[in-house]
Amino acid sequence: MCGIYLTNIPFEEKIVKEKLDSISFRGPDFTGIDKIKNLTFGHLRLSILDLDPRSNQPMTYENLTIVFNGEIYNYLDIKEELITLNYEFKTESDTEVLLIGYKHWGKSILDKANGMFAFSIYDTTTNTLFSARDRMGVKPFYYYWNGSDIEICSQIRPMLKGKKINEEAISIFLDCMFVPSPYTIAEHIYKLPPGNYMELDFNTNELTVNEYWNLKDVKIKDISYEDAKKELHELLLDAVKIRLQSDVPIGSFLSGGIDSALVSSMASKVSPTQINTFSIGFKDPKYDESKIAEQYAEIINSKHTTTICSPEDILELIPKLTEVYDEPFADSSALPSLLLNKVTKHYVTVALSGDGGDESFIGYPYFDSLIRNKKIIDIPYPIRKLLSHPTLLKLFGINSHRVKNALGTKTRNDFIENIFSRKGLLLKKKNQSWMKHYQGYKKWSDIFLQKAADLNIKLWLENDSNVKVDRASMAYSVEVRSPFLDYRVVEYARTLPMHFRYEKGRQKKILRDLLKEYIPEDVFNQPKRGFAVPIGNWMRNELKEEFMTALNDDFLNKVPNLNVKKFKVLLDEHMSGKAKHTPNIWKLFVLSKWYDEFGFK
Repeated sequence: MCGIYLTNIPFEEKIVKEKLDSISFRGPDFTGIDKIKNLTFGHLRLSILDLDPRSNQPMTYENLTIVFNGEIYNYLDIKEELITLNYEFKTESDTEVLLIGYKHWGKSILDKANGMFAFSIYDTTTNTLFSARDRMGVKPFYYYWNGSDIEICSQIRPMLKGKKINEEAISIFLDCMFVPSPYTIAEHIYKLPPGNYMELDFNTNELTVNEYWNLKDVKIKDISYEDAKKELHELLLDAVKIRLQSDVPIGSFLSGGIDSALVSSMASKVSPTQINTFSIGFKDPKYDESKIAEQYAEIINSKHTTTICSPEDILELIPKLTEVYDEPFADSSALPSLLLNKVTKHYVTVALSGDGGDESFIGYPYFDSLIRNKKIIDIPYPIRKLLSHPTLLKLFGINSHRVKNALGTKTRNDFIENIFSRKGLLLKKKNQSWMKHYQGYKKWSDIFLQKAADLNIKLWLENDSNVKVDRASMAYSVEVRSPFLDYRVVEYARTLPMHFRYEKGRQKKILRDLLKEYIPEDVFNQPKRGFAVPIGNWMRNELKEEFMTALNDDFLNKVPNLNVKKFKVLLDEHMSGKAKHTPNIWKLFVLSKWYDEFGFK
């Protein structure tokens, strides 16, 4: 786990060093800077595999030089294959395996590599650059390109100086609380989408981006439930096992949920030593899962650490939030994630997590909403449009936001997309053109719930969950590995009959039944609280001064396309206790802090 940097812009070395220093938390063990021809390579190393200095980067093999962030979990298998092809290795690192693998197979190495990664390889012979990002978008990859100048980095912060703000991205952020790829908050800076590679020919200044992996329409397996459970169990165990490879201590995050409990249980089963587990709790019982996590830890015999998150912790973490989340990011669970990683770093350098289970195994609450409202959506649109009139809604006592959406949307796909967006609730002018980058979900499956799950994987997982985990862990130089994000698990889940995953309101059915083999059902079958933080209550009380100071008129009037009058009404309603508008207030608060951090006007 590291930070990468590369550019052909002729910066002085001290400028490159300053850029790397701004994200030094990504790799505190070694900083490497090298110049080859007119390219400058930079690398920040967090040593996980092969702690020997020979594995430092940038790394060169013959005519190829690489900067690489991430882990190739099956690198030993690939290395063994390359040895049979008469290649020799000087290190025990996965970096060298990736580099020599590219030397032999070219871009086909991407089909072999199972891992989380973002890397660039320069070929001095052809004067070309090859870059790629992992299938699920676990590791970030930003690039600036103006037709001749290229700059690549693991985070956007080192590239922001002198750039103009992307006003469209601000509106997108207010619509969905993050900036989705390929957009970024700055003009001419982009994210390389997951499962894509980028080729740049410096001889012609031609840059191309192509896809090497994506979700696709699959044939549903004709398989018994018991056989599916067995196959999935073996696959998940292997995904956990290969993520336990490390030359530094490993632990596991453990909440009260199904996914982290299953991952931690499996890790405890296959690890030769007792594992450390970590959880976050809250004093408010509506949000607290720490007692359940402690029960799990006792059953699986892990060495457990619980940390209670307080308003004071949040105040302390807010500056860290804008330091490491260098684009506006309004998932408030980033705050307890930061605290969790801060504590974890005292014990281990690598932690397993349960991220990705909800996406593949139908675990989010809105999936229930989709099922409940499916029959409404199937009513002919003209009739639904009539029924959506405010007078009729009031007459029938319909207050549900989801039901109103179902009545007012033209198609099933429109309703699915509304789940991921507030349709510009605070915007003067609504624009969802950014959704065009995610329309592939319509062709991957004809199954209603699978369509929603696929869009969730491509939109929410990459741009919210993965960003949250990467930045929160890297802030404290912790590497997080997620077995559910193994592409084999994702692909396998999509071949299972839907009723294996979701049946009569029972979410993640097959995972629950697998967990029974490790933890009694009466222990884990408790209401899901998620990884939320009671920020809505705190902003009315302990954090009120902080919020009201940030959300001043001077800032609000700067925000492009914001309906300031409407927002002030929502803010007043929330602070007085008349209503709850936590997400919208938090979005503007985060944006205010981001403006202050980066000096944008």
